This record gives sequence, C-alpha cells and structure tokens, in this order.
Amino acid sequence: MEKPVFSSASPAKVRHIALIGNALPRRCGLATFTSDTANAVRAAFPEITLDHYAMDDGTGIEYPAEIRTIPMQDRSAYATAGRDIATSGADMLWVQHEYGIYGGAAGGYLLDLIDALSIPLVTTLHTLLEKPSADERQVLDRLIARSAKLIVMADKGRKILIETYGVDPAQIDVIPHGVPDRPYVNPDNAKPRFDLDGRKLIFTFGLLAPDKGIETMIAAMPAIVSADRQALYIVLGATHPNLKRHEGEAYRERLMAQAEGLGVADHVRFIDAFVDTPDLLDWLEAADVYVTPYLKEGQITSGTLSYAVALGKPVVSTPYIHAREILRGDHGVLVDFADSEALAREISKLLADDDARTALARRAYALGRTMVWQRFAHRVIGLFEEVLRAKRIRLVQSQGVRYLAPDAEAVIRMSDATGMLQHGLYSIPDRDHGYCLDDNARALILMCRMPEMAADMRARWTNVYAAFVQHAWDGKTRRFRNFMGFDRRWLEDEGSEDSAGRAVWALGVAGHEAPEPRHRDWACWLYDQAAPEMEKAGSPRAMAFTMLGAAAMMEAKPGHDISTRLLTHFGDELLRLLEAARRPDWPWFEAMLAYDNARLPEALIRAGQVLGRQDYRDCGLETLDWILEQQHAPEGHFRAVGSDSFGRVYQAPQRFDQQPLEAQAVIDACSAAFAATGEERWAAAAHRAYRWFLGENDLGLMVASPQESSCHDGLMPTGVNRNQGAESILALQLSICAIAVLPSLGTVPIEANVA
Repeated sequence: MEKPVFSSASPAKVRHIALIGNALPRRCGLATFTSDTANAVRAAFPEITLDHYAMDDGTGIEYPAEIRTIPMQDRSAYATAGRDIATSGADMLWVQHEYGIYGGAAGGYLLDLIDALSIPLVTTLHTLLEKPSADERQVLDRLIARSAKLIVMADKGRKILIETYGVDPAQIDVIPHGVPDRPYVNPDNAKPRFDLDGRKLIFTFGLLAPDKGIETMIAAMPAIVSADRQALYIVLGATHPNLKRHEGEAYRERLMAQAEGLGVADHVRFIDAFVDTPDLLDWLEAADVYVTPYLKEGQITSGTLSYAVALGKPVVSTPYIHAREILRGDHGVLVDFADSEALAREISKLLADDDARTALARRAYALGRTMVWQRFAHRVIGLFEEVLRAKRIRLVQSQGVRYLAPDAEAVIRMSDATGMLQHGLYSIPDRDHGYCLDDNARALILMCRMPEMAADMRARWTNVYAAFVQHAWDGKTRRFRNFMGFDRRWLEDEGSEDSAGRAVWALGVAGHEAPEPRHRDWACWLYDQAAPEMEKAGSPRAMAFTMLGAAAMMEAKPGHDISTRLLTHFGDELLRLLEAARRPDWPWFEAMLAYDNARLPEALIRAGQVLGRQDYRDCGLETLDWILEQQHAPEGHFRAVGSDSFGRVYQAPQRFDQQPLEAQAVIDACSAAFAATGEERWAAAAHRAYRWFLGENDLGLMVASPQESSCHDGLMPTGVNRNQGAESILALQLSICAIAVLPSLGTVPIEANVA
C-alpha cells in the first residue's frame, strides 16, 4: 500500500517579519516594548527584514517614516494592512497582544488583519485574564487558535493558558521580557547628575494610573521618613493618556494632596514626563530601592520591573504575577497588596542596611544578564525558525487517493452508556462538556448507514443513541433539550431550533433506514410527535434539517401527511428567503454564510424529488452550484467556508477555520444532486469535498486520522486542530458512507486504512 509522502524538514531561515503592536513616540509600555523588540531583532539579525506596524490611536502622534500605522478604530484598515503584509513577502507575523490596543469589542478588529493572511502567526500575550469577559474570551480564543506559537513572559502565563484556555502546552513558550545591557553603577555615583547627592532614593516609574498603587506607597512614607530623613520617593511618569482624557490631572493632584496631608510633601516628588529608555535607565541607576506597589495580581509583564532588575536595583514589590516570578529565589522582596506598613518596614530595612542592599543589588544584576535584549532576540528568532520548519512539513499527494473504509471505532470510543460525548482532548473523550442532542442524532443516523457492522454491535449502539434522543424529548413541553452534563442532568429546559431539527432529521432517517423493525417503529412514533412542533421554526437550518427528516420519512411512508406539510411549508419559506436576500452576485438564502450551508440546497433538492416539485429541485441545484463556487479554491481543491466567515454580510468567505461539517454537508448535497440529475459533475464535486479530509486542502494536511478511524476538529492557518470531537468524527464517517455509494470516477478503490 502506498504511504503519504512528506517533504523534508530542512532548516528554515526567517527572512522577513511583520511585527504589530504599538511604537514610540506613543507613550505606553507596549510602545516601548515593541520598539525595543524591533531594535533588538534588527541589531542581532541585520539580514532579516522587519516591518513594524503600529496602532494609531488618533491623538496626532507623528511616527518615524519607517513605522507603518494602522488607525485603531478603522476596521477596514485592518484588512488593508493584512493585504499589505500578504504582498510584502513577510514569512512570519508577530503580534503583540494587549487589551485596549486594538479596535473593536475586546480588540476584535485585529482578527480581520489576521484573516487576510496565511503566513504563520506568533503571538506575545502581555496580559492574561483568568476571568475574561465573553468578548475577551472569544477574541483571545480565536487568536490562540490562529497562533502557531504563543509567547508569555512568566510561567504563570503558561499555566493560565493551559488551565483557563485549554491550550496545548507544546504551543506555549516562556521568554522573559528583554532588558538593556548596561554596566552596573553605584547609585551614589549617579545621583549628582540629578542633584540628589546624599538622598536615599526610592523610585517608581510608569504611566500614572490608579491601579499602580501609588497611594499605598505614599501612605508608607511617614514611617520611612521617620526612620531616615534623607528618604525621597520619586514617581516618574506622565498621567496615563486614557485617564488624562477623562479627568485631566485630577488623579495626580489627589496624590500630591495625600502627600501634603501626611506631612511628607518634601519627601515625595512627582516628575510629570514620559522619558525615553536611555533617560529612564539614567534615573534607575540613581535609585537605591525600586518599588512597584501595584494593586492587581494579574499583571503578567512589567517592563519597568525587568529594567530595574537588569540594572541591579533592590526591588520591593507587591506579589503580582511578574513580580512573583522574577523576584523569586531571593532576587527581591514581596509584600502584600495595599499593605503600607509592610512597604514601610521592608524599604526602611533596606535603606538602613548597606550590606544587605548591596548583596540584593548584585543578585538582581546577575539575573538581569540572562534577560538582555540580545538573548531575547535569539530566542525569538529560534522559535520562528522552528515554526517555519513545522510549516514546511506538508502532505504530498501520491498517485491516486486511497479512500477509507467506514469504521465506528472512534465513535464508540467517544461513547458510553448515556450517549456520545461532545468533545475530545486530542483523542481522549472530554467529560467536562458532557453530551448533546446534535451529536447523538448524528450518531443515530450513522448507525442506520454504517455498512458491514456486526448486527449485535449496531443494535447495542443504536439503542444508546436512540435512548438519548428519546430522553431529550420532553413530552410535557413538547420540545427537545440539547445539552446534558456528564452527571446526566439537562443543562437547559429547551434546546435550539437547529438541534431539534437535527433530531427530527435523525428520526426520519431511522424510520426509513434503520435495519431493525423495532428501531424503525420507535423512530416513526417519536417523529409523529416531534415533527409537527417544528412547523413554527424560523431558523433556515432548522427548516432544512426538518425537511431532510421529512423527505426520508416520505421514502418510508409515501404521502405521509405531516412530512408533506413540512416539506411544502419550509420549501416555500426557503424560496421566499432566497428572493428576499438575493443579489445579482449573491443567489443565496441569507445575506451571510454560516455553518452547514449546503444543507439548504440539499433540503430543496430532496423535497423536490419526493414531492415532484420542479421549482424546489431547480432552486436547490442553482444555489448548490453557487455555494460550491464559493468553496472552490483557485488551485482546484475544496475549501470549506471558514467559521470566520459567519456574520459577514454579503462578503466572500474567509479561509479559516475550516471544519469537517462543511465538507460532509457538500458531499451529501452533491449526492442528492447526482441522484436527481445523474450528472457526474455532482459526483465529482462530492469526491473533491471528500478528499479535503485526506489532504487535498489549503495546507496539504490530513484532517482525517486514519490510524484511529477518526478526524481532527478542523483546519486552521497554522495547521490541524488536533482535538477529535464527536461532530468531526461523525462528519468523516458519514462522509465515508455517502461517498462509498457514488461513482468512483477513476479514484483508487476504498482501502481499510492508510498507513
């Protein structure tokens, strides 16, 4: 048997990077970091082209000519920038992600830029929320799914990604914040340039904002001054631009009033300036103690803390994430949040003990040498080359395509006595998400269509999936429930219209195709109860699913009254929807594309066949032709409508994420068109969609997992989503069953497996 052939993983060199974040002279930490990052890579790798794209917040900042700006709130500019990057020759996109930087809900406009590209994406995550809002979670989930690698600067960030966001540990790299490489300077030697001779300098730097905890530090100053009259606390930094827009300098004035009220105004100095990195480092050199009294635990990156450690500053800090990690191992002192007494105690101890302060400074400086920008740049470029090497491993099609034989092994692996579980972590069933009616209805259809399955095995699992569908039906409300927890408790009183439509579809198929009379009898009985309740459905897909069930029931019971009524009602409704949404270049039922698109034309084709309605049949064939055109890549292979297309009004589909459900829907719809017309072009289109599973797709990667009789959850820009959920496994197996009865059109005969 022929085996798939893989290209060699020869060394991949990074030649051209597109870097996106902020840029100096914008006054924010991310601007400093992104600019410092760009400079570090250019210095360490002058042969690499690096294009720096910066978000422009509309405040009139004049950027250097080499910075390419993107208007933050102009959504169309993101897609334009994506197209510019695509044509620039960049082989890698590197995104600096921080909340509040990108436009749209939770920064969602950034996704439009990424959608325009197929090059690998690496994302540095500067803040990770353990309890994100719905918008924050949705955007970050999609960004994670797009990224070949995720960079975080602390081990805690890695832990959050794994535990909160379910990220594969292999996708994550921890690379500490880069820092300048300066010789160590005794603070007393640096103080004269600032006229601070003889003072004991406590220093905080950064944009002024309430979450920085400056109030707590000012409250500690009376005790510190009582112990050392030479103590001076300097707060260097402009007011955060967002805060300044809302209240001007009111916050700074409140802090100054606090110091005045505590009698330490002469020992607290505010310097209202945003200084560049060299000036900041000069100030840091003069500090005896650096303090970060932040109030929020979740800060995963602090550039100023990293710089302070790099220059050998004794640090006293609250225990936010980055501080806990960088200061561990006796590299600094941690105190509780909002604890002024602890701040006063620990800072006073350091100011009073020159030996202890010097020893801590030496430990900090030694740690800083491991974080210098040159090391940072080498680690990042090494990571990029790893990503490029992985991208070059692609499936090369051998002569002919070996089709797979139906095999229920993976379906059964995902099932227990209750039903089929929804999700898988890799190939392991994920019990946390329980079960759903959608998947068990699909599994019931598969049991009716799986050829050459042992009779006792088929009967056993048909009973399980049928029992789930039966239990989902609530005879009192006459509605189906959809989601069930692993503890067998329903998670809702009523499921979606689409899930109910799938249940009716499965009942219609079982009533017609189930091998055993007892299963057919049960399916017809429940169908007659549930199907009439679907007549008020408003979802186009719920209509289509119901029509597919009704068409199957009409095959079993010609002239069946309920089915005839549903097919006619929903058939007419789909025709009406088509006319309402149609444009000259958009002959479709909705103004946008969604999931399971081909089910709509399939429902009309099958309804036209059983009812003898030529208008239904013709409309189904016309719209199927159009949706196939939308899913035909210029290179000739099938390209499933990506889930990122959903909700885009009258716009061509996006490439990713491509999901197995779409390929299965096209195979079934083309099978219906072939049965209705006998035209081989429909069979050819079905085979083209089927070969998407086998590697004839945008990335040349197997989506099916033949060794496990299974299927991965989709195709992303960076590769295959390696999880194996119920929907994907069933889509593959149902596709195999459907393709097996179509003409082979010269393909290689079906094989039991692919090595």
